[in-house]
Amino acid sequence: MLEESLIADLVTDLPAAVRLQRLVSTLRNHFGCGAVGLLKIEHEVLKPVALHGLVREALGRRFVVSQHPRLAAILASRNPVRFEPDCGLPDPYDGLLAEQPGQALPVHDCMGIALYIEGCCWGVLTLDALEAGSFSSAAVYELQRYSLLVEAAVRTTELEQANRALRLNHQADEQQFEPAAKLRYELIGQSKVLQQILQELTVVANSDLPVLLLGETGVGKELFARHLHRSSVRAGKPMIYLNCAALPESLAESELFGHNKGAYSGAHSERAGRFEAADGGTLFLDEVGELPLSVQAKLLRVLQNGEIQRLGSDKTRQVNVRLVAATNRDLKQQVKSGEFRADLYHRLSVYPLPIPPLRERRDDIPLLAGHFLELNRSRLGLRALRLAPDAELALLSYDWPGNVRELEHVISRAAIKALSQGAARSDIVTLGAELLDIDSVAPAQNHIVLNSPLLQDTAITLKQAVSQLQRQMIQQALTQHAGSWSQAARQLELDPSNLHKLAQRLGLK
Repeated sequence: MLEESLIADLVTDLPAAVRLQRLVSTLRNHFGCGAVGLLKIEHEVLKPVALHGLVREALGRRFVVSQHPRLAAILASRNPVRFEPDCGLPDPYDGLLAEQPGQALPVHDCMGIALYIEGCCWGVLTLDALEAGSFSSAAVYELQRYSLLVEAAVRTTELEQANRALRLNHQADEQQFEPAAKLRYELIGQSKVLQQILQELTVVANSDLPVLLLGETGVGKELFARHLHRSSVRAGKPMIYLNCAALPESLAESELFGHNKGAYSGAHSERAGRFEAADGGTLFLDEVGELPLSVQAKLLRVLQNGEIQRLGSDKTRQVNVRLVAATNRDLKQQVKSGEFRADLYHRLSVYPLPIPPLRERRDDIPLLAGHFLELNRSRLGLRALRLAPDAELALLSYDWPGNVRELEHVISRAAIKALSQGAARSDIVTLGAELLDIDSVAPAQNHIVLNSPLLQDTAITLKQAVSQLQRQMIQQALTQHAGSWSQAARQLELDPSNLHKLAQRLGLK
């Protein structure tokens, strides 16, 4: 019985993510549909929390309610809502059901219900099927009955997460912060390396120590800085951003510390600097390695005693600011060459934190791609935008020297190319690998054997050579691990579900 299964999970000590994933899996099996989604609403945006039967990149999508009429209709009703197969409203999951490999099929049957916790709307539960008539009137009645158990499971999960936040001495109530900003600067991903970084940031957030974020261009250091700020006791105060690389040397001191009227030519009025603006909160100095040496000395003074002095003023002012800095440079080398003060470096790097490049968190690539696909779908006014299987594999095997920023640009460029080549905005637009414009770049070095004899065969195309190498490496990994797909996936640094898809495409399954 479905009730018994759901109740058993409620009283069993399970991690929150596992409980909700089992919930949607159980519901999909019971209703015999193509996909089930559990989405939480935050500031008029629905965020997938658990999905079953949808492609992995759907987890990275954020659905703006006003842009998805079916989701809006579900939220507007306290009863289950079923959409007839001939309903003209586009489904948010059109082209995203996992059981349609290589095809871009619309959803033909859909129903959903809004979920309420303590009288407030928490989100929605959606059920979708490719086959018309999958949901009968009896199924709609069942959905309403089972929604109470779903709400109980969600309530249990929310309480567990709130208790965990309190154990971490972390502010659990985030309603005081601007929800739109939280969504705008959300870190997308579920990889172990990302979760470890976020856990570390959450712990160090309340220490008030200066943090130095290290990483390549495009890894999203500002997003990590904002996560640290939101996780700290300063979250109710402002976080001020300053790009040191864009500061002319003549204006750097004024921007940081402010100036009095007449302090220099053009200073027609008194002006506070970024430190004063961030008083009580956080100041994020991006590309801190670009700061002029003359300004570095004055920055050191603020870190030592919390005092600033405006240009043209003899008066000192006290500020209480948490400093977070970021750089893609080797500051140790800059200290050796005399380009960066050693004493300032040691003050800034009390807690250095390397941010991993995208190639080291490949499991997050589908989710990030889904996030950017939904952004571009909305921006370009498309009914639906999805990746073809060969495009997803191309994204997973590429080395991403430009990291997350490059991935965003690749997706945006491909979507525009698809439209320019004749795709209609009313269609389910599928982005193939040829539109990504990354075929000419060698795949990740960790995923290819450069001395393979296959690469010496000039009679085959690059695509054929890559496929043969992928087939060979998967077979080798399976042999080494006695046929274990999960261990083979770990060795190849692939998500198990992506490995199964790749093996299917290559004819290994």
